[in-house]
Amino acid sequence: MAAKLPPCFFSHGWSDLNCKHSKLQFCPLPSRRLRSVSCKMRQRNFSSQHKRQGKKVSPERLPTNANFQPKVDEHSESETLSTDKISSLEHEHVSNNDVDITVVAGDANEKDLNSPTLLDEIKPLSTDADYGEQISSVHLQDLIGMIRNAEKNILLLNQARVRALQDLEMILNEKQALQADINILELRLAETDARIKVTAQEKIHVELLESELEKLQSELSSRSGTGGSTQDVHEVVALSNNNSAYSLNDEFSSLRKENKSLKDDLETLKVKLSDINGTDERVLMLEKERSFLESALKELETKLAVSQEDVSKLSALKLECKNLWEKVEHLQALLDKATKQADQAISVLQQNQELRKKVDKLEESLEEANVYKSSSEKLQQYNELMQQKIKLLEERLERSDEDIHSCVQLYQESVKEFQDTLDNLKEESKKRALDDPVDDMPWEFWSRLLLMIDGWFFEKKISTNEAKLLREMVWKRDGRICDAYMSCKEKNEREAIATFLRLTSSPTRAGLHIIHIAAEMAPVAKVGGLGDVVTGLGKALQRKGHLVEIVLPKYDCMQYECIRDLRALDVVVESYFDGRLFKNKVWVGIVEGLPVYFIEPHHPGNFFWRGKVYGEHDDFKRFSFFSRAALELLLQAGKKPDIIHCHDWQTSFVAPLYWDLYAPKGLNSARICFTCHNFEYQGSAPASDLTSCGLDVHQLNRPDRMQDNLAHDRVNPVKGAIVFSNIVTTVSPTYAQEVRTAEGGRGLHVTLNSHSKKFVGILNGIDTDAWNPATDTLLKVQYNANDLQGKAENKEALKKLLRLSSADVKQPLVGCITRLVPQKGVHLIRHAIYRTMELGGQFVLLGSSPVAHIQREFEDIANHFQNHEHARLLLKYDEALSHLIYAASDMFIIPSIFEPCGLTQMIAMRYGSIPIARKTGGLNDSVFDIDDNTIPTQFRNGFTFLTPDEQGLNGALDRALGHYVNNSQSWQQLVQKVMRIDLSWDSSALQYEELYEKSVARARAIATRT
Repeated sequence: MAAKLPPCFFSHGWSDLNCKHSKLQFCPLPSRRLRSVSCKMRQRNFSSQHKRQGKKVSPERLPTNANFQPKVDEHSESETLSTDKISSLEHEHVSNNDVDITVVAGDANEKDLNSPTLLDEIKPLSTDADYGEQISSVHLQDLIGMIRNAEKNILLLNQARVRALQDLEMILNEKQALQADINILELRLAETDARIKVTAQEKIHVELLESELEKLQSELSSRSGTGGSTQDVHEVVALSNNNSAYSLNDEFSSLRKENKSLKDDLETLKVKLSDINGTDERVLMLEKERSFLESALKELETKLAVSQEDVSKLSALKLECKNLWEKVEHLQALLDKATKQADQAISVLQQNQELRKKVDKLEESLEEANVYKSSSEKLQQYNELMQQKIKLLEERLERSDEDIHSCVQLYQESVKEFQDTLDNLKEESKKRALDDPVDDMPWEFWSRLLLMIDGWFFEKKISTNEAKLLREMVWKRDGRICDAYMSCKEKNEREAIATFLRLTSSPTRAGLHIIHIAAEMAPVAKVGGLGDVVTGLGKALQRKGHLVEIVLPKYDCMQYECIRDLRALDVVVESYFDGRLFKNKVWVGIVEGLPVYFIEPHHPGNFFWRGKVYGEHDDFKRFSFFSRAALELLLQAGKKPDIIHCHDWQTSFVAPLYWDLYAPKGLNSARICFTCHNFEYQGSAPASDLTSCGLDVHQLNRPDRMQDNLAHDRVNPVKGAIVFSNIVTTVSPTYAQEVRTAEGGRGLHVTLNSHSKKFVGILNGIDTDAWNPATDTLLKVQYNANDLQGKAENKEALKKLLRLSSADVKQPLVGCITRLVPQKGVHLIRHAIYRTMELGGQFVLLGSSPVAHIQREFEDIANHFQNHEHARLLLKYDEALSHLIYAASDMFIIPSIFEPCGLTQMIAMRYGSIPIARKTGGLNDSVFDIDDNTIPTQFRNGFTFLTPDEQGLNGALDRALGHYVNNSQSWQQLVQKVMRIDLSWDSSALQYEELYEKSVARARAIATRT
């Protein structure tokens, strides 16, 4: 079973959790049936480089039981601790656990209820129900035991967390005291240095005096008449100089001794300082333990809350089941009554037949009596008596016939009532079947229907309400609209519209209406990871039953062959820009099963006919125009979305435009979600440029709105989206923590911290349909985790294609697919090429650089290795070749300086290539070192390093190549494990779905109160 990768873990064999200063005893689970059978390694959220997010567990499905009433203790989701030495502790975000409780009902075939064996088929149902209730009670006892043990675990976790925080505070106090001692000794050392300098100056002065004394001696010796006096002067001066020198030497010696003692003290303090560094490591360990405890606590709290919600669902299901049983019992009673009446009628009929036989016999006797009537009066009297008896029997027979007729009539009425009840049940079943969504039609079919309805609306062929009702029927995949479409294939458009309008009587709403407004979408307009996110997240939300639509610019450089049913609508949308209205042509098409609207501006600037997506001098104007035109399209189409999701700075204008201009016009049903995929790109521009799209610069160029935090005469679109959006997300939990610092936030850390309640990091997934080695047609041989022979054949095919040596089939191949920009650690990539070959491996690089000097540097390296048998550099992007490199590589290197999320490591693992990554951003949330003993073995999936230098890279790369060469069996098991990891969008889409629903629910609650 596929496994997600969380940083905190509960496993079957873990009953004790040992910390340095505390011990937690977790109560064992009450039943093996309730244990987790799948876990997902996805996210980590930790205050330092090792911060991790809590584990996500999906329990087994549980049976229903009416007597299940769990008791749930409410706990706060996070706590803020503060002391004199600690300013703040960051909150940790923990994913909610999902628990599903499903009632499984057996299928019942329709039977002829008029059959006499119907009772025999209905009676065993009660026995089966009793048996099911007994099994349910056993399961519920296990669940109640688990909940009680969970409450005990919560108490133990709280106690351990308090003790850990107390130890942390004591260590910090000791550290501060030692720092004060170090400061004092540093002052004393400075004073000693000053005194040594003074002493050295005095020594120089003494030497000068001695030289002058020598000069005087020479002068005195040259004079003959003053010999005696000269000798006296010499002795006096020499004596004084010697005394002065001795005193200075003594003082200098004492200073040396003091300096030596100070140096000894300094060495002692250095030893203590190293101890403090050890203490810092202990602090980090305590923080890890605290994070682990908080994650475990929140996981248990979430389990209790979800259990309570599912119990309410269980009660509703039991009520429905009870109603069905009552109906069955009522039908059984009617059948019993009708059967008894039929039995009575049969018995009366038998009596009547017996009477008829007697009458026949009497008639025969009467005939014989008539023969002898004339012969005897006695026979005549007997005849009269017999006639009286016959008359009496006839009266009784008439009464019997009336009773039989009334019984038959009552039986017929009972049968008719039973048949009516059966017909009602059949009608309800058919109606319920119609209400259920049609699952056997592809998403492209529903997207085509949706675009056809929008075309009718834009062309004024149907009204706003009719378009809305038909959209909702497509949204819920109503079988009636599917049948209507099939029946209209041979009809003209007018007849088809009439057929569709007859379906608009009673539609129902099935989910959320979500519209993505973005600058990229894979595969039609893909530059980076943004395009993959828009497509992958959209498809995942669509599979969950939500209506998802995409709005894109119509670039001239799009991959038009990837768009199905592309056509222009017979409508023109006018949008404001630079003081006037400009027309926009609207195109519709289907991409990867999603309905997409393409906006083609009729603007003299030819905004999206430049041959590329980004990198133009007027990008600010291009995308502010597109953002307003997209909202104008939604307004004129009469759409009422629940969520408008915009991405990166190119569509961040949507948030202020929506609230300032379009909500007052009636487009006010949506909540705005903004996702920033990389905070390095913020799109800031002079404040005056904002007026082109109609926004008020004087109102928005303020510190609390769109004013750039680093330049007050500029506006920052990303800041505006953070301020004006209801939900703000980024692409991994670790990156969400990094951008709230001054280094990672690129000037927006203050804004993010002030809006932290609506800011969250969600790790991206990958499109596992597009990236699937078992079905990838771009590979030479398809393969899967159970059959890795195809991976070896793809490796051989790549070597042959690139003219690399195939002499050693066991020679490791290292792959790298990236944009060559400083963010990706180009100096480490360059070093990895040479280091790999030093260690006996081969290296393949695919990618190019928009930075001229980096591109030239790697072109020189590529030329150097042009004919080398172990290295090849391909300075371009080739989609088909990238698939083959992923499949052929044994390991993949991702040495990013910072990485918001990163999809390369996930795709590499999907194809069985082991990642070698630096612990930053999304890499830290998805790659876990196989030699890290703090992580359970089942979640270790690669090789990591922390410091962004050559030594750090060498440590991970050397270990990876050594493991490959020296332990082939273990390496193969590692490859199979990473290929089975669930890296799809399902988990991420669930988190986005929860954010959407909470935001929409809050908006509806506010609207209800007002």
